[in-house]
Amino acid sequence: MNPNASLLDRAGLDRVRVGKLIDRGLEGADDGELFLEYKQSEMLVWDNGRLKQATYDTNQGFGLRAVKDEAVGYAHASEVSEGAIARAADAIRAVRGGYSGKYAEAPGRTNVKLYGDENPLEAPGFDAKVKLLETIDAYARAKDQRIKQVSASLGASWQVVEIVRPDGETYRDIRPLVRVNVSVVAASGDRQESGSYGFGGREGYQRFIDAKTWQHATDEAVRQALLNLESIPAPAGEMDVVLGAGWPGVMLHEAVGHGLEGDFNRKKTSAFAGLMGQQVAAKGVTVVDDGTIASRRGSLSIDDEGTPTNRTVLIEDGILVGYMQDRQNARLMGMKPTGNGRRESHAHVPMPRMTNTYMTAGDKDPAEIIASVKNGFYAVNLGGGQVDITSGKYVFNVTEAYKIENGKIGAPLKGAMLIGNGPTDLKRVAMVGNDMKLDTGVGTCGKNGQGVPVGVGQPTLRMERITVGGTG
Repeated sequence: MNPNASLLDRAGLDRVRVGKLIDRGLEGADDGELFLEYKQSEMLVWDNGRLKQATYDTNQGFGLRAVKDEAVGYAHASEVSEGAIARAADAIRAVRGGYSGKYAEAPGRTNVKLYGDENPLEAPGFDAKVKLLETIDAYARAKDQRIKQVSASLGASWQVVEIVRPDGETYRDIRPLVRVNVSVVAASGDRQESGSYGFGGREGYQRFIDAKTWQHATDEAVRQALLNLESIPAPAGEMDVVLGAGWPGVMLHEAVGHGLEGDFNRKKTSAFAGLMGQQVAAKGVTVVDDGTIASRRGSLSIDDEGTPTNRTVLIEDGILVGYMQDRQNARLMGMKPTGNGRRESHAHVPMPRMTNTYMTAGDKDPAEIIASVKNGFYAVNLGGGQVDITSGKYVFNVTEAYKIENGKIGAPLKGAMLIGNGPTDLKRVAMVGNDMKLDTGVGTCGKNGQGVPVGVGQPTLRMERITVGGTG
């Protein structure tokens, strides 16, 4: 497919006639658009010495949306034709109910491109990708005889989106995305432990399949698995917790980030609702959502409504100063869109979603933070978790952790969970490190049944009086 070709032209549609159909569907609405999508994706999985999965998919379709005050009419189809769009226009008119709105101003324009147009599915070829997965398997097994199982995967997508508004304005974006993941299982006697490492971003495969890169990923997966073989049961109780830099920012994303999305605050279902301008975190804590970082997994040149993404400060020195907004919630709250209107595909309505959400660096050396803890818990990597947006309560599994004894890192721990309340625990941040880093490019965020790629990050943090659930 020619990346420069309009999706309307590719479908053989007359732009003027389609514009009239959009006008008919959105008559009397406040906002809305025709969202067109073309997407290719692949997934190759090598597991236990063989190619277990090789899937290739091509999807296309459109979604037509009419926004009328708090109501949304939405119709979508995988058939991109004048007839299908006409039927969609008739369907979404039903939400109007005599409503006559004032049509919203179109999104602003941007000349910024945060990633290239290259299609990662085209290079390297299939045989080279399979050979790479086989090589990763052999490399991992050669590292240590205790490595008993290896799984490696390559995943990529190439998405073209086109947003057509009733005023005739058109917005386009071409979005590559890749992810490489390595997981291993190590065994010693009757005990088995696992380790994993992944990385990716909005670019082609080239940087990620370089030997140094995939070897580092495999080394890390092996290191984690062998470390976990030596781990002891984690203690339980309330203690000082040090969170490592990078991926542990997923706790910030889940326990705090979702609560700062516009829709939850407009509906007053967020623990942060009504707290704008108030102290919601310890001094020194600044949280940002930034969709403008080049080539990052969570970045977008424009969001799925056509709004350019932004660097949006959410919490500044502990004060709540902003929310992440799509167009509908921004208008209803009397605020500006922030470029956070995202959708999983043409079959889904956009809503306020995070891009790359992180806590900015402080001024403490990470070694100083560790040394300040007499008896505590050091969480280097987190796994899955659960969060209640309304209450802010969370539970997170910890996949790599250590004891801290008299300011020194001690034995590795297993079976630990972090349990707490996001808004409460933000105020328990006592020290913020100078080593902020983003994750390696593996995050996927779920909300209302939709998944979108995101980034997370933070510096090393010391948090006081956090509940650790353990088995020791």
